[in-house]
Amino acid sequence: MREPQQPRAMTIMIFEQLKKCSMSIMGILNVTPDSFYDGGKYDHVDAAIEHAHQLIDAGANIIDVGGESTRPGSLPVDTETELKRVVPVIRSIRKISDIPVSIDTTKAIVAREAIEAGASMVNDISACLSDPEMIGVVKQFELPIVMMHMQGTPETMQQCPVYDGWVVDEICSFFEERIAYAESNGVSKECIILDPGIGFGKTAEHNLDIIANCDRFKKFGVPILLAPSNKRFIGEVLELQSMDDRIWGTAAVSAFAYLCSGADIIRVHNVSEIKMILTMLQVLKSRIQ
Repeated sequence: MREPQQPRAMTIMIFEQLKKCSMSIMGILNVTPDSFYDGGKYDHVDAAIEHAHQLIDAGANIIDVGGESTRPGSLPVDTETELKRVVPVIRSIRKISDIPVSIDTTKAIVAREAIEAGASMVNDISACLSDPEMIGVVKQFELPIVMMHMQGTPETMQQCPVYDGWVVDEICSFFEERIAYAESNGVSKECIILDPGIGFGKTAEHNLDIIANCDRFKKFGVPILLAPSNKRFIGEVLELQSMDDRIWGTAAVSAFAYLCSGADIIRVHNVSEIKMILTMLQVLKSRIQ
């Protein structure tokens, strides 16, 4: 098993990187047969590693490896299947690069074995609610943990999502509770990253409100991750049928997030295009007088 000091060193590196970058890009690597956008493309180790190379060359700052689809209507997979999908890929990535690797999982045992294989960050869409052991893993290794807001489960979340009040206020209340939970279980606030959960139990209107008002989440004093990549609401707003056409809507959201929303990490499939857009914006912004 890896000693806690090594992951801790990676934690420091990740957060130092976030401070230096105007916005970090998290490249998505789904090693699943059924993810909504790229399911089946990278569900073999060789294909996954080739794509990891492409993400790194394109300018990704973090690679997010997921072995369980969380598309609307999806069902959970068993632990053994998830481990077989993600662990060999993470080990192989670690052989070719020291880029931070995030494990996208809600299972503590998957997070632990992924960390032992070389992952340096946990991305839990349930914010440690699905598995009570997850918070202990995060505490032990002192790694960054992405805690996301979701209404319902992936299987049920898009079945008429409704909020009693303004969705942004409800997410803020959720974040307050989750931060308190993490700290009460010995996890430093310095290790927490918050994700408002675009598309996870939200209508298109909810998603637009969240993106437009993402700066409200900065009050918690931790990095904010935004994950709009090619999601359904973009197709609804732009009246697009093909998912491949959603890249330009994703680019617009990414540009808005960089210029206006205060997001620190943007999680996307199309790293090359988003990297070019953010680089151009950064150059232009630096010349404003």
